[in-house]
Amino acid sequence: MRARCFHLPVLGAVCGVALLAGCSFAPKYSRPTVLTAEGFRDSVALALPDSTIANAPWWELFEDEQLAELIRIALAENKDLVIAVERIEEARARYGFTRADLYPMLHAGIAGGGLRTSAGSLMHLPDEEVDETQEIYAVSLDLSWEIDIFGRIRNASAAEKAAMLGTIETRRAVVLTLIADVARAYFELRDADRQLEIARSTLDSRREYIDLARVRLEGGVAPETDLRQAEAEYHRIAVQAFELEKRIVQKENEIAVLLGRLPASVARGRPVAAQSTPPAVPAGIPAALLERRPDIRAAEQDLIAANAQIGVAKAMLFPRLALTGSFGYANNEIGDLFVGANQSWNLIGSLVQPIFNANKNRRRVDISESQQRQLLYSYERTILRAMQEVEDALVAYHKSGQQRAAQRARVEAEQKVLELSEARYVGGVAPYLEVLDAQRSLFAAEIDEASTIRTHVVALVQLYKALGGGWTQAEADSAAAAR
Repeated sequence: MRARCFHLPVLGAVCGVALLAGCSFAPKYSRPTVLTAEGFRDSVALALPDSTIANAPWWELFEDEQLAELIRIALAENKDLVIAVERIEEARARYGFTRADLYPMLHAGIAGGGLRTSAGSLMHLPDEEVDETQEIYAVSLDLSWEIDIFGRIRNASAAEKAAMLGTIETRRAVVLTLIADVARAYFELRDADRQLEIARSTLDSRREYIDLARVRLEGGVAPETDLRQAEAEYHRIAVQAFELEKRIVQKENEIAVLLGRLPASVARGRPVAAQSTPPAVPAGIPAALLERRPDIRAAEQDLIAANAQIGVAKAMLFPRLALTGSFGYANNEIGDLFVGANQSWNLIGSLVQPIFNANKNRRRVDISESQQRQLLYSYERTILRAMQEVEDALVAYHKSGQQRAAQRARVEAEQKVLELSEARYVGGVAPYLEVLDAQRSLFAAEIDEASTIRTHVVALVQLYKALGGGWTQAEADSAAAAR
């Protein structure tokens, strides 16, 4: 038997016109115009090559092999990064899943069974006595295909593709943040190590003063208050040493988790003061951030996806053309199943046009357009924040370098004050309180110097991150020469 449900010439013409007339209602995308300055307020205007991306080994400029090893481990084992990679795989699968709707769907089916009719069935008259069982066998190929006349599927695929590219940029942002976090935590750990060294060295010095004050008390040349003040100062430094020991363990635990491992001790490399820092940094031009910063690139992909979703929503206002077809064989004898007389086929085209749905489709367009505007504003906000982060990082690196030099001069001056106060105290012309004040001032100056050095190095890490990656040593040398 044959079922001819649609004239093939007419159907072919309709399909040809539909394929040739395919169109899209998505607005044509162009990158939004964003005002940027010609240069940063506190930088050298030196353009960076495209090779300076977020995963470039810029951390090697610190020349600390242990830091480089920690970063290599984190890039291989960090759990947030593994999640980001899996999200890329999910987005890639979603893109393929949506794009598959562009093509015809073909399904094969096989059926077999029995049908029993009796006198009590409605198919027979009451006076008939029929009681028989019939076997039924069938095989078929079923076709279904929505012809994308108005670009609904193509725009949906474009949106998923942009989402996939956005997840790739998000992974780059995770890499950049991970490297910066490992470097920051490592330098904070080395800073705590240095402060603990200062505290322990100071404790040794304070212990000597306790012994000296005790000897002078027993010799009758100093009051008991000198001894008690020396003991109080010793215990004050001991309290800070215990606090630093706690901070060191906590910082090691933080680094271990960043590495994707259980909390454990962390191997050390160079001290913070020995880390290499360039005298000047090539920040480049503000407009280059649009290409280097992964968060800006991800925000733009979100905007592209929203732009394509407008086309999806508008396509819902127009008819949807679909083809369905089937070809197969059916018979009640399996041996005669593929006899030509048992062949059947059909090919049906359908056109569905929305007539009334209380403006749901129009509201869908309004929603998608509003979402696109929101993501446009979010894109602009991301750029503004990126500019602020670079400006803040540049001034932080520059000024912390100046503070570092000033703190070194302060420590040297405090050391001289302590030497003079000790000489006056031993000579009997100054009270111990003068020495105590000098000791406290020197200890505070040394701790502040260590913190300032850490702030200077961490500011460089934050600057790397704010710029969307690193630069080469040759670029840093060129920037220094330009300055």
